[in-house]
Amino acid sequence: MLNNQQEKLLSNKSIQKFFDNKYTLTTDRSDQLLEILSSLSYYLKSFSNINKFLDYSALISKHIFDNQSTLIIPLNEKGEIWTENIKFSGNIKDSNIDNEIKCYFDNLDFTKNFKIKEISYFDSELSKEFEECEIKSYKILSRGKCRGFFYTFNQSSSNNNSRNEHILNFIVNSLAAGLENYSLLKTKKKHENVDREINTGAEIQSQLLPDYCPIISGVDLAAHCRPALQLGGDYYDFMSLKTNISEKKREKARWALVIGDVMGKGIPAGLLMTMLRGMLRAEVLTGLPPDRILHDLNQLAIYDLDQSHRFVTLFYSDYDPRTKRLRYANAAHNPPLLWKNSEQKIIKLDTEGLVLGLQKEAEYQCCQIQLKKNDVIIYYTDGVTDTSNARGERFDEERLVSCFVDLCKQSLDSKIILNKIFKTLDDFTGKNRQLEDDASIVIFRVE
Repeated sequence: MLNNQQEKLLSNKSIQKFFDNKYTLTTDRSDQLLEILSSLSYYLKSFSNINKFLDYSALISKHIFDNQSTLIIPLNEKGEIWTENIKFSGNIKDSNIDNEIKCYFDNLDFTKNFKIKEISYFDSELSKEFEECEIKSYKILSRGKCRGFFYTFNQSSSNNNSRNEHILNFIVNSLAAGLENYSLLKTKKKHENVDREINTGAEIQSQLLPDYCPIISGVDLAAHCRPALQLGGDYYDFMSLKTNISEKKREKARWALVIGDVMGKGIPAGLLMTMLRGMLRAEVLTGLPPDRILHDLNQLAIYDLDQSHRFVTLFYSDYDPRTKRLRYANAAHNPPLLWKNSEQKIIKLDTEGLVLGLQKEAEYQCCQIQLKKNDVIIYYTDGVTDTSNARGERFDEERLVSCFVDLCKQSLDSKIILNKIFKTLDDFTGKNRQLEDDASIVIFRVE
């Protein structure tokens, strides 16, 4: 059958003719059967309307089998009876059973709180209600999952030959494929909607991270976040403690530099990171020292973090370009590494302090250090040191320190140091290997 002939057979007009019992084919019985079954196969490959497909399946049953009524009870993707798509077709001559069956199902409440295991009870009730009929039931199965039920009502045994059984099995299998296809289409659409939302969330989150480093007098900055998934739990930020002054004056004012990591990754971590960012930005404007900032932030966020069963590590520092002094406090984050150029050694910038969200009255310690020309600090998250290669070896802090020291000795710009560290990380993990956690790095170099 040509495609345009098949489409004509599947048109609303043709279906209505079937309903009116006026549709006839000019070919003989065998050719009719071949055309109808062929059109059903064609429909399976091209259908987009499940209601129309079920209507057509019911009409085929009516057209092919004499002296028989059929009932299609589909299940939705949750395994519940799909009430609005139950289909009945009757073709029993000289009998009122068609109307009886229709009335019976119109008044039936078996669809409420239905469970598949209860179908046997429903079968026995049908047999009692329609004793004059031979009732056969077929499970509509696809990939081991029940997609619905198909019933035939016969007043004679003339329809029970093997040929009709083969045709019935074909129709039931076609229904199974059609219902599964529809379920897959719905699942695909749902996933596409989720993907769109995640992409939108990732776009918003990327806008929350600084898209460029600010100009701070006497400082060369570079930063980059590489999330393991589209949404990540890493966070870094640069915030001026003075907002009501000119850009030129702001360059020489005190700046806050912060890096943090929400436990986990993906959507939950990304949402918590966004929440934490808003709280922190409000706290920074108070101008309090780093230990007080962390203390207040912990008290503000602890309820939300406790409810989510997650915690946050955060390193907070502020820098005064006029004195070149850096104050800092740590909430159990990976301590940044300071390259003291004059002494040619690494110093860890660490203080005592619990993670945010663990203990309401947690206390934090504040320290400060004097920076000098060509001193370099690397702020990073544990996604950098915890990255592993194909052999299961971690990049670890020792490799990071070694790489960082070699680059600092070359007196390179911050951006070059940043890029070379990520290149070393990529070489270590191997080509096209997925990051296990978000990895963020900030390079702070005193000019």
